[in-house]
Amino acid sequence: MVKQKPFDKPSLGATMSKNRISYLMLAPYFLLFTLFTILPVASAMFLSLTYFNMLEPPQFIGWGNYLKLLLEDDIFVIALKNTLLFAVVTGPISYVLCLLFAWIINEFKGKLRALLTLVFYAPSIAGQAYLIWNIILTGDRYGYLNGFLLNLDFIQEPILWMQTAKYILPVLIVVQLWLSLGTGFLAFIAGLQTIDKALYEAAAIDGVKNRWQELWFVTLPAMKPQLMFGAVMQITASFAVSDISIQLAGNPSVGYEGATVVTHLVDFGSIRFEMGYASAIATVLFLMMVGTNKLVQRLLRKVGD
Repeated sequence: MVKQKPFDKPSLGATMSKNRISYLMLAPYFLLFTLFTILPVASAMFLSLTYFNMLEPPQFIGWGNYLKLLLEDDIFVIALKNTLLFAVVTGPISYVLCLLFAWIINEFKGKLRALLTLVFYAPSIAGQAYLIWNIILTGDRYGYLNGFLLNLDFIQEPILWMQTAKYILPVLIVVQLWLSLGTGFLAFIAGLQTIDKALYEAAAIDGVKNRWQELWFVTLPAMKPQLMFGAVMQITASFAVSDISIQLAGNPSVGYEGATVVTHLVDFGSIRFEMGYASAIATVLFLMMVGTNKLVQRLLRKVGD
């Protein structure tokens, strides 16, 4: 009796040779991903272990930048607190708003749906968004917000909104929410339009009785890829807040009330040119984003269960 040989798993070289056309098609993406994502992240992690001022070669100092960042940098503690507050408040709220508005707008048809999509998406791509809010928040009686409140006798004199510490962070959160209906919102609109209508008919036969049950048991499970993508975009946006703070409150802002991790990074990377320390800040922010992203993805996997 001839003994059969056990199944031999193909080698990596043989697998690549067999699928060489597929690898060739993927090569441009992998090349760009390596050049513009993997190498910059790896470089930042390496530079975070050095003292590098752009004028002299990097000097290896080990964990010195991280110890200084976590134990000595009081401004970073304020920036970290503000960033986490942005992430906790604007992240979930803007994510839910994106999904809710997309769900409502999807009920309309044709040109009306396209118009509403443009109206809600426009603030996120408006190049002059900060100019609009600067006019609204002008600290004299000619500012729109001050003028409105003065006319209603809610206030007796104009408020310097972005020069008064207690108002800076709440105002920035409101502006960030206004700007948050971006790419994730479009992904939700696209995902809702690709759901097979037969799923709703099958769900009705199985006992689904109202729109909220349809949303939880049919709509959301059918668009999990879009939900994941939207979560990544909202996490990135909430942790990367910087432009609105710099444009509206300045850098540094009054009492550092508008400081975020990214504005702190901009300060050391683009103004002081302490690139090693800036890389340490960037690495900490990167790890925060990755950890939060993993947590959110684990929660989204339970949707529809």
